[in-house]
Formats: sequence, C-alpha cells, structure tokens
Amino acid sequence: MPLVVALPRALRAPRPLAWLAMSLLFCAVGAHAEPVTVASASSPGKVLKVSLQLDGGNPSYRVERLGQTVVAESKLGFQLRDGRLDRDLELLGQDTRSVDDTWEQPWGERRSVRNHYNEVTVQLGERSGAKRRLDVVFRVYDDGLGFRYHFPEQPGLREAIIDDELTEFAIAPESTAWWIPAGEPIHYEYLYQRTPLDQVPVAHTPLTLRSTDGLHVAIHEAALVDYAGMWLRRTDGQRLRAQLSPSAEGWKVRRTLPFSTPWRTLQISDQAGGLVESNLILNLNEPNVLGDVSWVKPSKYLGVWWSMHLDSESWATGPKHAATTAKTKKVIDFAAKHGFRGVLVEGWNPGWDGNWVGNGYDFDFTRATPDFDIDALSAYGAKKGVHLIGHHETGCAIEHYEDQLGAALDLYARLGVDSFKSGYVCDDGQVDRRNPAGGPLWREWHDGQFMARHHLKVVQEAAKRHIAVNPHEPIKDTGLRRTYPNWISREGARGMEYNAWGQPPNPPEHEVNLVFTRMLSGPMDYTPGILSLKGRHGQAIPSTLARQLALYVVIYSPIQMAADLPEHYEQHREAFQFIEDVAVDWDDTRVLDGEVGDYVTIARKDRNSRDWFLGSITDEHGRALPVPLSFLEPGVRYRAEIYRDGEGADYQRNPFAFARETREVTSADTLTIVLAPGGGQAIRFSPM
Repeated sequence: MPLVVALPRALRAPRPLAWLAMSLLFCAVGAHAEPVTVASASSPGKVLKVSLQLDGGNPSYRVERLGQTVVAESKLGFQLRDGRLDRDLELLGQDTRSVDDTWEQPWGERRSVRNHYNEVTVQLGERSGAKRRLDVVFRVYDDGLGFRYHFPEQPGLREAIIDDELTEFAIAPESTAWWIPAGEPIHYEYLYQRTPLDQVPVAHTPLTLRSTDGLHVAIHEAALVDYAGMWLRRTDGQRLRAQLSPSAEGWKVRRTLPFSTPWRTLQISDQAGGLVESNLILNLNEPNVLGDVSWVKPSKYLGVWWSMHLDSESWATGPKHAATTAKTKKVIDFAAKHGFRGVLVEGWNPGWDGNWVGNGYDFDFTRATPDFDIDALSAYGAKKGVHLIGHHETGCAIEHYEDQLGAALDLYARLGVDSFKSGYVCDDGQVDRRNPAGGPLWREWHDGQFMARHHLKVVQEAAKRHIAVNPHEPIKDTGLRRTYPNWISREGARGMEYNAWGQPPNPPEHEVNLVFTRMLSGPMDYTPGILSLKGRHGQAIPSTLARQLALYVVIYSPIQMAADLPEHYEQHREAFQFIEDVAVDWDDTRVLDGEVGDYVTIARKDRNSRDWFLGSITDEHGRALPVPLSFLEPGVRYRAEIYRDGEGADYQRNPFAFARETREVTSADTLTIVLAPGGGQAIRFSPM
C-alpha cells in the first residue's frame, strides 16, 4: 500500500523546498520502520504462531499464542570468531512442511507419542562481505515450539568457531520464574528460587515461568549433541539471552560444516500440568538409532549406597568399607526376596582411598578391591534373578576414564552387568582435560562441548555392549533418550542424598518444584524411599512416610531405587509393600492437578498390566484435593490400595503417622486426597 504524505500549504512551493521536506519525512519514516516479517508458521491447531522478521538485515523472531504475544521481538544470530552473523542478512528462500505421525517409546512415561507440527526453514545470507549463509528452522506444535540454526555447506567456510549465541527470549507477559543459578560450583544441585523474572541473573534450563494471568512457559533445549549447553542470562527487564557454557579453548563451540545446533525450546500451557504432559523435547530428537533395545530393562533396584551417606560405612577400603562380598550378598538376598532386579554397589573398585573428589586418577575400572569378589557376586546374583549394577566414579578425570572405558565395559558385559551408574564429582568448571601441548591441565565445565561429546561417547560405547547408562553429576537431559534408549536416567538436580547431610535438607516444596522444572527435561534418578526418615546423625528428612511412597509415581524414572537400608524396610513392612508393587514403565501419564512449588497429583498406567498408580505430594502446607477418577477404565470396578498420611501427620512433628486402607472405586468416583504438611499419598488401582 503506498504511503501518502499530506504536506502543509507552506511546503507546496517553491518546488525545491517541497521535495526537501518530503525527503526528510521519508527518511524519518524509514528510520523507524517496523521489522518486516519474511516467514511465519502456525501450529496445527492455530494455537501458536512464530514469525521471523528482518529489520534492516537484523533477524529476530516473535511468538504469539491465540493472538497474544508471548515472546516479543528477540534477536537471532551468533558471535563468531571471525565476526558477527546477525546483521546485513537477506532472505534467500524458505521451505515449509507438516508432519503428523505417532511413534512408540520402548520405555517411558507413555507408550505412544504423537508428533504433530508445522515447520518452516528460512534460508538467510549476508548481503555483502563473506556472504555466509545460515538457516533457521522453526517447528511449531500446539503446546510449544523449537527452533534451531543450521550451518549449511558453503564455499569459503569450512568450520564455524562460535564465541557465543545471540539468541534472545524477550518474555512479554510479566512473569514469576523458578530457577537455579548457572556458572556456580555445584552445577545443577541447588534449591530452586522463586523470583520475578526481572530478578533472574544467570540460570540453567529448564527455566519455568508463570505469567500474572496464569500462562506457563518453560525454556529449555533439545538434542544437545557436540555443542555447548545453553544458559540463560538476563540482559534487560524480562529479556533473556543464550549464554553458552564455557570451554577451556576460549571459544564455546567449534564445528565443521554442515551442522545443526540444538533446538531452543518453549513449552507453553495454560496449566502447569500441561508442561509435564508435553512431548516436545522428545519429539525434537531423532528417532532411535540403536534398533532393538529390548535389552534395556526398566526396573527397581537396591544398593550399597545409603549407609555411606549416613557415614556408618565408607566408599574407602578398611574397617568401614561397604562394598564387601559378604555385605553385597545380603543385599542381593533381600533384593531376590522382594522382587528387585538390581543391586547397585559403589566403592567396589580401587581409587576410593584418600581424596578422590575432583581427583580421579587412582580409579581403576577394570578390577575390584580384594574384599569384593565381583565374579562370584555376579554369578550369585544371576542364580537369584538379580543383576549387579555397575558404578564408575570418574572424579572428573575424563580422559583417564576414557582410556579404560572399553575394557571396563567389556568386563561388565562379560559379567552380565547390563546397566551402570557413572559419576562426575568435582566443582563445575574444574573438569580435567589434557592439554595437547603438554602444559597444565585444561579445565572444562560439566555442560560444555567437551563434556557433551564425552557423555555421548560413553552412551554409544555402552550401547555396543547392550548396557544402559545412568550418569550422576551429568550433562542436562535434552531428550536424547529417544535416539539412544540406553541413556535410561540421570541425576542432574539436588537429589535424596542432600537429605542425609545437606544444610538445609531438601524442603517439601523442592520435590514439587522438580516436577515442573528439572523433570521437564527427562527422567531423574532421585533415589526415593527413605522410610527411616533419618539422615546422618539423625538429621530429620522433611517428609512424611506416605510422601516417600508417592515419590515413586511423582518423580519419573524407568529405574527406581529403594534407597534405604534393608533393615529399615523390615521395620516399615506395610509401607514397603507399595515400593514392592509400584510399576516403573508406563502406558500413559496424566497430571491431574498441580501448581509449581505448591502441590502435584499424577496418575500413571502400568505398561504391563491394567493397574493405575497415583502419587500426590504437597509443600509445607496441608491440603485437601478432590481427585476425579475419570482416568480409570469406564465400567470397571477397581480395588484402591491407599497409602496415606495418618491422623495428625506432619512432616515436622509427626512424620510417621501413616494409614493403609482399601476401598472399591470406579471411574465415576471422586476421591478427596488429604495431604499433611510436607505429606503425600500413594494409591494402587487394580481391576477387580
């Protein structure tokens, strides 16, 4: 549409003066022109729309939901070693496609996953200079979107050295944020803070937001492969910018072309539970590349572990050594008696004596200590249907570990150890890496490009031997379990061990926060089930007895540890029954109700039976929650085995008040779940 400018009579003559005035007006209009939308895509149900703009050659994007702005104009681009790639760009072309298919998880929160999206790929190129090219791909679902950059093969550019990303997330609605700090020593193991978004400094993802009018948004990333992890640094108001995890080499990422970055993701929902039910992160990953993975076995396990956190036994050899043949046999016997498939043993190999934290050069992963007969114990467990679960603590001596990785995994394969837990205990930014020049060691971060490569190498080598991997102190989960289903779980947050010795221990709101923050990235090996409710030197764990049971449903993992000592389970036999019975692999998952940091109720259907399991937990406030049972199969009577907080239960004053009861229910019923302060409830629904 032409721009019409009406000039005052005084400017109509003489002619030269009129043209001068018009020129000035057009210059002013051009200087304040709105960005030009050059591409856009809407979600299949027209819920979300993403647009890419060019403003004088500078690219940006915006996101709208049902006509309301969620992400205002936000920059795109890179700071490369040889100059910025975020200006003087022009549109070279664009491609669109739509996909609607369904795929099946070999294990997971649900069996079937629908992958329904519209996609636009925008090709951009520099108008002058080196004329580098860069593609931006937007994939839009009804419940969120992902976008990533692709560096195509092109003349004159063999590799990209990225000093940082310039990607922004300018959150439009005023929002509250739940976050943990990035760039700090203990990596992801912090309690979540709740602040206005405009008070967040630098945060890890997932970062969860709730606007003043109730819209929930989570910012994360998917398919983190051979790239640095993304932190979020607030620059101004509610504007966040990607900050890539550092590298000892100075740059953040170095890649040969062609390559794609990880997806930058936004999960968006009216309800907090919608974030949890979203399959966005998984869908943005590539399909399974391992083929038949029936050898990956979701299961429950016990461990030679909690006693060391209690300081009654030790990882180190000597009179307190926990990983002995005699001790492990007893745990295997208990596991076999109560139907547990695995027994984790930490401290089984040389290297634990002395100061191993951040100093893993004494670890040997190919042989056991003299008091641990690994061959005999593997055979002993096999006769009872119990598998040893391996353990590799690296102490962050990464290449020392990689030098032994093949032989260590060969040992496990020979012994029938089909899963193992790994560890990377050191301060963030202090991961050891050999200096190619032979000088002092380089120091890396847990989520830099170096460690992204390392973790994937471990998973790939383990897959060759049909072994599953469960890293602690890991790189964040970004959905790669879809591509590599032997990446079965991980830690990546403040876990149960902080209740043994942490100051403070995890408060009741922590586990509720995890559901809506950390758990949005994928499974967590939280190691629940401490029925003694006591940590080191009698430290009280902020939980009721029933809450420990509910965690098995609320905190998802396809491997779940019964983390307490066998003698404590014998003392709480009635509560322990739920831990014996609860499933770990699911056909469906429903978030029935919940608010970030306050409470949550989740129901999951067992993949191997018609049973449903429900878990509900609250923060420090007691609650009475109506729970419709409409998720149950209509027309079927169910026996509900209810494990609840007893009369007068309170996590501080009366944590052991507990009741177990049964009743008959159908899908037409509504239960009122009463949760004590810091409490919980667990229910098994079995068709009658």
